[in-house]
Amino acid sequence: MSGGYLLYGDVGSGAVAVEAALVLARQPYDLIEAPTSEPDDPAGGDRVLAANPLRQVPALVLPSGETMTESAAILIWLAEQHPEAGLAPAAGDPARAAFLRWMAFVSAAIYSLYWVKDDPARLAPDPAAQPALVARTLDRISECWGMMEAQVSPGRYILGDRLTVLDLYVTVVSRFNPRRQRFYDVAPRLGEVVRRVDADPRLAAFWPARYPFDPGWDRPS
Repeated sequence: MSGGYLLYGDVGSGAVAVEAALVLARQPYDLIEAPTSEPDDPAGGDRVLAANPLRQVPALVLPSGETMTESAAILIWLAEQHPEAGLAPAAGDPARAAFLRWMAFVSAAIYSLYWVKDDPARLAPDPAAQPALVARTLDRISECWGMMEAQVSPGRYILGDRLTVLDLYVTVVSRFNPRRQRFYDVAPRLGEVVRRVDADPRLAAFWPARYPFDPGWDRPS
């Protein structure tokens, strides 16, 4: 290890939000690529198995040797450990309640649905039923983004004029299917925020390496 963090992640995964937070906090980390979303590459899941029995990324090994999983928890923890980076409202800040609420909302109401969407056979063994399950899941994801849009009052960023790990989290998760085109339709003000994060000069070298803006990246696949 570099003396900092050890992150199990994958290009285009939820771990990218954690990587971005480490970059903005200027924290050294080593990366183990573990492409757990590829059914033809079980070795990816095997690589993360020792750190996370769910075979999911991100998994973050702390300098102390302790392992953290769950992207929202990792992001909150990193922001608290590195307050100099200003990546979360501090305890007692009026924005703290909204910060915790929406971090949990994105994790529980939206991110968790990809367990179904990415492998509908987990809940619908009949192949004939799976397309409808995926379609309904994507509809629910869009509906939840719309709910969030209706209940926040963004400034330059979701909680005001300072970028937080919530902005990083939404920026990454909004790139998953049904992708940004639909996200912009249901959450236009949040869309302005994530475009701003996309363009942050501190992440100019990071995005092409970890979540490239390839042609058609914003359209449903």
